[in-house]
Amino acid sequence: MEISTVKIGVLLIRFAAGGNLLIHGLARLGNGTVADFDVYLSSLGFPPFTAWAITIFEIAASIIFIYGKWVIPIAIIFCLELLMGIILVHYPEGWFVVGAGRNGMEYSVLLIICFVCSGLFAKGK
Repeated sequence: MEISTVKIGVLLIRFAAGGNLLIHGLARLGNGTVADFDVYLSSLGFPPFTAWAITIFEIAASIIFIYGKWVIPIAIIFCLELLMGIILVHYPEGWFVVGAGRNGMEYSVLLIICFVCSGLFAKGK
């Protein structure tokens, strides 16, 4: 059985995007910053424990996404999450994450593109 280079490319994009969100959730959990994130979100009007829900979703959904299940719905939710991060945090800081700026939106935009591509190639999985 031969695997095409397109399939390999799509797998790599899915693994990279899912892996990044997995690490994002695990780092927040491991660093003990979920409560701080929750305080920030609460100050914006989000209900209590929103940060916990986001963190748990990032970890569980990333594993499912990497495995290749529920790719389209998870990709959509991750795109919405990243878009909210851009609106609430990154857009006001500009484009660049480092170098010519700090905490900008370039990385989130790249991840959104990776999730969109993963969803487009998922074929309903």
